[in-house]
Amino acid sequence: MKLKSEKLKVKRIVFFCFLFLISHSLFPQKLPKQEKPTTRILFVFDASFSMFGQWQSGMKMDIAKNLLMDFLDSLKYVDHIELALRVYGHQSRLNPPGGYPPNHANRDCQDTKLEVPFGNNNILAIKNKLKSIVPRGTTPIAYSLEQCANDFPDCPNCRNIVILITDGIEECDGDPCAVSLALQKKGIILKPFVIGIGLDVQFADAFKCVGKYYNATSEIGFKTILNVVISQALNNTTAQVNLLDVAGNPTETDVNMTFYDDFSRAIKYNYMHTINNRGNPDTIVIDPLGTYRMVVHTIPPVEKSNITFTPGKHNIIAVDAPQGYLYLKVAGGDFKPVQCIVRKSGQMQTLNVQQFNQTEKYIIGKYDLEILTLPRIYLPNTDVSQSKTTTVEIPQSGNLTILKPSEGPGSLYVEEKNKLTWVYNLRENLTQETLVLQPGRYRIEYRPKNSKESIYTIERQFKIESGSSTQVKLF
Repeated sequence: MKLKSEKLKVKRIVFFCFLFLISHSLFPQKLPKQEKPTTRILFVFDASFSMFGQWQSGMKMDIAKNLLMDFLDSLKYVDHIELALRVYGHQSRLNPPGGYPPNHANRDCQDTKLEVPFGNNNILAIKNKLKSIVPRGTTPIAYSLEQCANDFPDCPNCRNIVILITDGIEECDGDPCAVSLALQKKGIILKPFVIGIGLDVQFADAFKCVGKYYNATSEIGFKTILNVVISQALNNTTAQVNLLDVAGNPTETDVNMTFYDDFSRAIKYNYMHTINNRGNPDTIVIDPLGTYRMVVHTIPPVEKSNITFTPGKHNIIAVDAPQGYLYLKVAGGDFKPVQCIVRKSGQMQTLNVQQFNQTEKYIIGKYDLEILTLPRIYLPNTDVSQSKTTTVEIPQSGNLTILKPSEGPGSLYVEEKNKLTWVYNLRENLTQETLVLQPGRYRIEYRPKNSKESIYTIERQFKIESGSSTQVKLF
């Protein structure tokens, strides 16, 4: 009865194990999704004296404030977003009583302030602050951008975006382009958006190096541009990477791709390239605001720089990455693992150290192989072709045991065509050593440590055969 119960228990365990395996094969575990980053948008608003100017239906300042406040309402229910407001040119008057000297040497070029810091549900605070702002001063764009670096608190999973709204160019001898580039290189912000309000076309070039420039020539245009900018700021876009074979077809796959930010050099994405169920390179999601350098970790790696993406569209990146296979084989197995240094033909840089009896994938071309046997084997200009396997086979080694009567210096040489080539120095303090050698003819030259005359040199000639063991006595 007890035996019957035990058998039943075993059957149940086997049955549940079977169910577990089936469920995991038919319904694979879903990996946890990466948490969506918070997008932090800092509006940098121009409140310089020129914003008193007329623009279509009214004063530039009033139109810009009203359109921006209306637009902020559309962001009330957007998840994973934080807003802030920095204003410049609103604290110090450009023309105080008595006036400035003609060259405006005393204008306030540090007139900028973070009026509303980042936070949740602060749209009302931003709108109230906008209502109270009156244009007064000058246009310190470079200094304002520089101060933006302090406006973004530390956040490991945030995208920091600046939207500059202005009707004029730098007036304080600063360099907005240099400041913007420095902030991007440090990874503090992504490439800024610049919206020009009624700016002359000739000023457009002054902002193209600062960020992505949009020229609002009308009130309707300003509203449309705001929508476009926010859409690009909030939405990721899709792309696929075509790893091209030698025929130009996107057949290469199963390799990691790293996307680096071109300015900050920071690692932004890692994707293991995949061919999806439809036979196409799989779609990846990427932030369209950056400029990227992509490294495909083939052997050797291939790179593509200055990659930009068109927001809202499916982007395709094509990279030449034709590959073939190299299989290293020891005939009949070996006494210990064998490795091979792989270098690009004619170059000294080591690309890979490949184990024997393994297959590795390489970009097509010619490679120099240095096989770490005793003695070493050199195979220059080994060809790797598209989608083919190049097999390199070496003979099985043999075992050598060296017995010395006492400690002393010695060395091992391979003998070929009446020439001795050094292979190995014996360990002077050992009286017994075991080496693994390739088949061939060898000599050992040895002298006991206490024999101080060269005439006491002992020489032994011997032969190593594949798979065999040889003992050499030096006495």
